[in-house]
Amino acid sequence: MSVMEDEELEFADDLEAILHLTPEVQLAIDQVFPSQDPLDRADFNAVEYINTLFPTEQSLANIDDVVNKIRLKIRRLDDNIRTVVRGQTNVGQDGRQALEEAQKSIQQLFGKIKDIKDKAEKSEQMVKEITRDIKQLDHAKRHLTTSITTLNHLHMLAGGVDSLEAMTRRRQYGEVANLLQGVVNVLEHFHKYMSIPQIRQLSERVKAAQSELGTQILADFEEAFPSQGSKRPGGPSNVLRDACLVANVLDPRIKQEIMKKFIRQHLSEYLLLFQENQDVAWLDRIDRRYAWIKRQLVDYEEKYGRMFPAEWCMTERIAVEFCHITRAELARIMRARVREIEVKLLLFAIQRTTNFEGLLAKRFSGCTLSDAPGQKPVDTPLDPTNPFLEDEPGDDCSSEREEELDRLKKPKAPDNPFHGVVSKCFEPHLYVYIESQDKNLGELIERFVADLRAQGPPQCGGEEGGAVLPSCADLFVYYKKCMVQCSQLSTGEPMIALTTIFQKYLREYAWKILSGNLPKTSSSSSSGLTISSLLKEKEGSETAKFTQEELCLICSILSTAEYCLATTQQLEEKLKEKVDKALVERINLTGEMDTFSTVISNSIQLLVQDLDSACDPALTAMSKMPWQNVEHVGDQSPYVTSVIMHIKHNVPIIRDNLASTRKYFTQFCIKFTNSFIPKFITHLFRCKPISMVGAEQLLLDTHSLKTVLLDLPSIGSQVVRKAPASYTKIVVKGMTRAEMILKVVMAPHEPAVVFVDNYIKLLADGNPDTFQKILDMKGLKRSEQGSMLDLFRQRLPTPPSGGDSVPSLSFSAPTPEQESSRIRKLEKLIKKRL
Repeated sequence: MSVMEDEELEFADDLEAILHLTPEVQLAIDQVFPSQDPLDRADFNAVEYINTLFPTEQSLANIDDVVNKIRLKIRRLDDNIRTVVRGQTNVGQDGRQALEEAQKSIQQLFGKIKDIKDKAEKSEQMVKEITRDIKQLDHAKRHLTTSITTLNHLHMLAGGVDSLEAMTRRRQYGEVANLLQGVVNVLEHFHKYMSIPQIRQLSERVKAAQSELGTQILADFEEAFPSQGSKRPGGPSNVLRDACLVANVLDPRIKQEIMKKFIRQHLSEYLLLFQENQDVAWLDRIDRRYAWIKRQLVDYEEKYGRMFPAEWCMTERIAVEFCHITRAELARIMRARVREIEVKLLLFAIQRTTNFEGLLAKRFSGCTLSDAPGQKPVDTPLDPTNPFLEDEPGDDCSSEREEELDRLKKPKAPDNPFHGVVSKCFEPHLYVYIESQDKNLGELIERFVADLRAQGPPQCGGEEGGAVLPSCADLFVYYKKCMVQCSQLSTGEPMIALTTIFQKYLREYAWKILSGNLPKTSSSSSSGLTISSLLKEKEGSETAKFTQEELCLICSILSTAEYCLATTQQLEEKLKEKVDKALVERINLTGEMDTFSTVISNSIQLLVQDLDSACDPALTAMSKMPWQNVEHVGDQSPYVTSVIMHIKHNVPIIRDNLASTRKYFTQFCIKFTNSFIPKFITHLFRCKPISMVGAEQLLLDTHSLKTVLLDLPSIGSQVVRKAPASYTKIVVKGMTRAEMILKVVMAPHEPAVVFVDNYIKLLADGNPDTFQKILDMKGLKRSEQGSMLDLFRQRLPTPPSGGDSVPSLSFSAPTPEQESSRIRKLEKLIKKRL
């Protein structure tokens, strides 16, 4: 029995696994066979179903009825299943029978399709036979139409050729102009029939007529305008006007020959009047050339304006040919009389020539310039948006310079097509102009030097202190004038030569005017404070190396160099705009900008050295004071007062005179701090030995200096500005190290292990020399220092493999906030003692 039960359980499990359907299948079954019977639910639970049938013990009384109903339902389900299974017995046979019937139907369908296709081919053949005659009629009609059209064209061509020959003999150019164009158009239809002798003969007659017309028209123009004689006094005739219309239809060479002969005859007088041996041919009377052509153009418009077609642009062609002749003549004359060319004369001739070219650009479009090779339009040099004339010396110009750089990117004015058509001949002689500018700029630099010596350094205070030197603006205004003038003359090699001159005098200005006038440091003039004067707090007994006027001069030179640096960059961009594109890469003012950067750096270094050297005596006095004898902690020491005095004297002057260049004032503050703090720490190590009270006094002094250095950028100013974060970081880092050194000195050296660990924690410096300096400050004997140094080397953290031989510690020092809190506690302690 147990074996059967196990088999039944296994069967039930297998059945349950088989009847477990996916949610998609179960949903489809519910939609196709909706049922409210709990037995049909996918999550059917037998226990819950039984509990539903027998909710209470009393309901078990009718259990037999329920069992009978379930058995009845089971028998009905069995009957239904049996019926369905029996009904599926003949499904396979029925399917095969249906497939055979479908195959027979397909075969019948293919047969019917084949019959329809055969009937369609027969119908198509029948239609072709019916329409064959119609197509023949269509071809006949088309050929007949073509034949009639060709005969009409042939009749028109034959008649037109006869009429053309007759009209040519009678010089009826007005009728010939219209007829010739029609004959030529008709003849184009017979190109494929040229093998026919009659057609070829007509074509040859047309060519002969065209050739005869060309020869005849040229002869008529030669008769009307003979090369050796003067222009016919009767003026142009209608025959010549009609002949020009005929020339439009003929070979273009006929038209070119007519224009060439007429222009040559029209300008023959010009070649005689302005021969090389004539006085009016030289540059000083170049105006007469242009006045002559103006009169000739007016005379042409009155007499011959209607003779030539408007599309020939004869007025412009005469002007262009005049320009070409003038350029060649001027070039030959200047080569012959090159020693007589002076700058004023050359500029006069160039100015008059460019004015004439501008007049031509207003009057003509320049469409005929393409007929002359080698002519290319040149950029119009006139540009009102130049950065050098707009900038005012000493302005707060950061935003203004950005606007100027934006203006440089604006599109240029339309090109002048006639620019250079005559003035190109002056380009080989522009070296005279370049040499003149070289001489003028040299004299200008010398005048700047003399003026600066005569006027002396700029006055401090007010608006003049730290202002850009006026000579700087004058120099760049002159540069702008030269650049515009040269770009009008040429945008090629002369612009490169002028750029070289600019570079030369930019460097001279930087060295002679700026670097040459920086105050010189003199070691003999320095007089330090004595220890006794510091102890007596005689403030004001020490003066800075540089006077206030010299400080203002240094700041003014720095501002001028900064202005020159920015303006030189703009000058480079403008030169690249003016010069030919092929020469842009040869313009490079980077070296000159580096020179001005060097002047700026030297000026800042002078200011730093001056203030730094002024503080040296105070630091020296600090290191020589007997700190082991200090008995009590008081206010800040005299040397601190002296340092603060010098800072308050120099920094406001420098800040006020560098108001237009704030970034360089910030650089000055950073460089001074980077110089002063290491020097202060060096002198701090020289203060030995130091007592506990002396270390406390030094710690108070260090905190006072730290406070002053943090306020350095705005010291003595009514407007308090927050110091730059980069500067504050440098001050906090450097002065915190000085405070840590004093804290270590204040710490007891017994027990030694605690002292060494405290040193390593506070200073994070693994250099034994620094540790020995700390021991010297504490006043320890050499015997004691030896054991302390050995212990120090033992307590140092082991450096990582592959690292440097000198130990470097990676642990962090106390934060500035923690140190500030400690300093405040120390101040309170000192006040209590006082």
